[in-house]
Amino acid sequence: MKSLEERLQKRSIKPTSVRLLIFQTMSEFKKAFSLTDLETELETVNKSTIFRTLTLFHDNLLIHTIDDGSGSMKYSICSDSCMCNVGDLHVHFNCNRCKNTFCLESIAIPPIQLPDSFLLESINFVMKGMCNECSRFFKKQITPNKTAF
Repeated sequence: MKSLEERLQKRSIKPTSVRLLIFQTMSEFKKAFSLTDLETELETVNKSTIFRTLTLFHDNLLIHTIDDGSGSMKYSICSDSCMCNVGDLHVHFNCNRCKNTFCLESIAIPPIQLPDSFLLESINFVMKGMCNECSRFFKKQITPNKTAF
C-alpha cells in the first residue's frame, strides 16, 4: 500500500482510505476502465464518491480519459512521468468484439501540423479492430473453406 500512497502524494492527492481503495482497484485493471467498471468492483463505495475521486485523480494528472466512441468515458492510470500534455499522449485501441479499450503506450501519436492560428490542447487517437484475445478466438472459428469477410 505504501507505493500507492506515494503515487497519490506525488500528485498532491491526500491518500485517504477511500482514495487508496479506489486507486488500488484501478491498478488491478489490465485495460482502460469506466465509471461503471469501478462501481461494479467497489459495490460498497457510493457512486458520487467514485466520480468525485475520478475527477480529483484526473485534475491532478494521475489518470487520463479516453473517448473511445462507445459513449462511455474510459480512464487509465498515467505513468509516473506523464504530465498529460500533447507530447505524452499515446494511441488507444478499442476492440469491436469485446468492447475493451487498451492503452498502447509504446505507440506515440504522430506529430500533427496545424495552421498557424490553431492551438492544440488534446488529441484523441483511437484505433478499432480486434484485440489479441478476440482475434485468437476469431481465427479458431474460421475454417479453411470460409473467409473472415
